[in-house]
Amino acid sequence: MVQAIEWINFFVALSFIVCYIYQIFYIFVAVFRTPVKFKKTDERKRYAFLLAARNEESVIGNLIDSIKKQTYPQELIDIYVVADNCTDKTALVAEQAGAYVYERFNKEKVGKGYALDYLYTHITEMVGDEYYDGYFVFDADNLLEKRYVAEMNKALCAGHKIITSYRNTKNFGANWISSGYALWFMRESKHLNNPRMICGTSCAVSGTGYLVSSEIIRRNNGWHFYLLTEDIEFTIDSILKNDKIAYCHAAKYYDEQPTDFKTAWNQRIRWTKGYLQVFRKYGKDLLKGLFGTNAFSCYDMTMNIVPAVVLSIVSVVANVVTFILSLIVGIPPWEIILSFLQTIFNSMLLMWGMGLLITITEWKEIKCSAPKKWLYVLTFPLYTFTYIPIAISAFFVKGQWKPIKHGVEMNIDDMSNKKRVEAKSKVKKEKKVKKEKKNRRK
Repeated sequence: MVQAIEWINFFVALSFIVCYIYQIFYIFVAVFRTPVKFKKTDERKRYAFLLAARNEESVIGNLIDSIKKQTYPQELIDIYVVADNCTDKTALVAEQAGAYVYERFNKEKVGKGYALDYLYTHITEMVGDEYYDGYFVFDADNLLEKRYVAEMNKALCAGHKIITSYRNTKNFGANWISSGYALWFMRESKHLNNPRMICGTSCAVSGTGYLVSSEIIRRNNGWHFYLLTEDIEFTIDSILKNDKIAYCHAAKYYDEQPTDFKTAWNQRIRWTKGYLQVFRKYGKDLLKGLFGTNAFSCYDMTMNIVPAVVLSIVSVVANVVTFILSLIVGIPPWEIILSFLQTIFNSMLLMWGMGLLITITEWKEIKCSAPKKWLYVLTFPLYTFTYIPIAISAFFVKGQWKPIKHGVEMNIDDMSNKKRVEAKSKVKKEKKVKKEKKNRRK
């Protein structure tokens, strides 16, 4: 029985290597090659920002402010906000900040995909579907560096129809949860999308911070991506239509990550359910695509949404079942426990190495003190390891879209001052503690 579980663990490890060895090549490309730079251009396209917001009165004003501080000509930028099922002053704050605001109330069709489609429909009714050359999609908690639009404009003028960008984090130093998210998304930008762009394969859109040409949205007849992970659905749909998603490393923005485990748990449950939904809808076409002209991109995206979850679950279930059987038949379980712990240790060691590499390569981008950077390298494996119970739970619970409360009230000028970033994160944390104490007294 011990030998059987050792073989199972070996098979799972070998499967991981076979599935993801190409990403080791990506690391070498990211480390030793410079990101793709787009040529300067005098051409100026017209853009609309699409912002879906639900109860985001504390942060949406700062996002709009960062858009208005762009070096790009403001007369070529319009900002549209859909206040989606809001019960606060999101609509008022956004309107006062200078955005066109539409309020949407629909308790049945819930999610960002429905909100974006609603917003696009109203925009086309107002100005038509050819007035804008492209549409930026952002979340209310984001902040844009001042040359963001100018850099993305270069990529669109270079002929790319869908472009994603570099994702940084406002509250990296808050705790091990926010830093875990941040390192994961930095890896996605620098060590996945960046080498994909260099190698000429398709990148992937991730939630927010991307630009879509009006040509693509007209072809799709709007925004009809309503699964729990509408960003992944849009990515897969685009790749299956032979659209190559580009990456602009010079265009950088910040978002806010959860800091409490319950919120992080619920969000990642939704993501995992969303990945499964996407594979259920597009899996057959993705597998067919492995034999087409876009074969590698189809393979790459398949690896992103399925194998890691399945292989992790297989490993855990096999070890637990073997442990229970050993108790039933009277075999000492210690060797089985030792084998399982060895598997966990090896996995966490790999994640530690990944976190260390990301921290070193993105050291200047991380907005927190050096001691915290090193501390969160050590906690990164814990963050990634929590995906295992989340993946298992995703098969048994109903994943649904839930609003995430944001409260890091930083503006884009704050992000250039590391001490100010840490101070504001600390203030937010202290306010949260005081609020919890006050609620307990009640």
